[in-house]
Amino acid sequence: MLELGKKQSLKVIKKVDFGVYLAEQETAEKSEQVLLPMKQVPAGTEVGDTVSVFLYKDSSDRPIATTKKPLISLGSTAVLQVKETGRIGAFLDWGLEKDLLLPFREQTGKVNPGDEVLVALYLDKTQRLCATMKVYQYLDTDSEYEKGDEVEGRVYESSPNFGVFVAVDDHFSALIPKQNVQKTYRAGEKLRLYVTEKREDGKLTVSTRRNAYLQINEDAELLLKKLKENKGRLNFDDKASPEKIKEEMGMSKAAFKRAVGHLLKEKTIVLKDGTIQLKDR
Repeated sequence: MLELGKKQSLKVIKKVDFGVYLAEQETAEKSEQVLLPMKQVPAGTEVGDTVSVFLYKDSSDRPIATTKKPLISLGSTAVLQVKETGRIGAFLDWGLEKDLLLPFREQTGKVNPGDEVLVALYLDKTQRLCATMKVYQYLDTDSEYEKGDEVEGRVYESSPNFGVFVAVDDHFSALIPKQNVQKTYRAGEKLRLYVTEKREDGKLTVSTRRNAYLQINEDAELLLKKLKENKGRLNFDDKASPEKIKEEMGMSKAAFKRAVGHLLKEKTIVLKDGTIQLKDR
């Protein structure tokens, strides 16, 4: 059976001026044969030889074979570059002559030429190979990562109900729960993350922040940097609203209070009249 989107080993059953026809068996009917264009035929190939090819559809929507190795195969994921956008979607470079369509309905965020996007390859209702940014069901859950590990992830979708969906190493399923989301992330954005839980099903729960006792130094450094950028003074303190702190600092009020407390203990800052100031100000 000829399968689009997969690598197959097929026999050469007929040679013509413009290429060779391949099939699983020499007696295959025409509908079970596929053309390998002449420019793709390995030198010295004869009838009866076996050739390893990838099957897809050409610009006329006909099944075609190629000896080139695509960057993605059916049911798998890969990071591909956007070549151009059009009225029906975006077109991705997947290493073959005909670009891969990423339909608008399969995009989880706006994409532009030059962007790198994580996608999966699937067959649509018309048996056409297409890409989708909705990769949740295609990601693996057998990573070796454990709680506390630092990982790299790529955002592929956001949900107001669940949080931010991330592919760790562009391969493993992970989620930043909505209560831990500190800002708006765009699809394709790469993040440094920390595993907070490995569920029984293998999926990872991750955070952009370390455990509090590890994160506090980093937050304190961020606060110092913000103070220096603002001439040693911030016009709010740790009693400001959570919304104000999140907008100004990109962290929760609890994390901000810990950072302030840390710098107060080190006698680096002072609190005065609702402001935070560097002590040497």
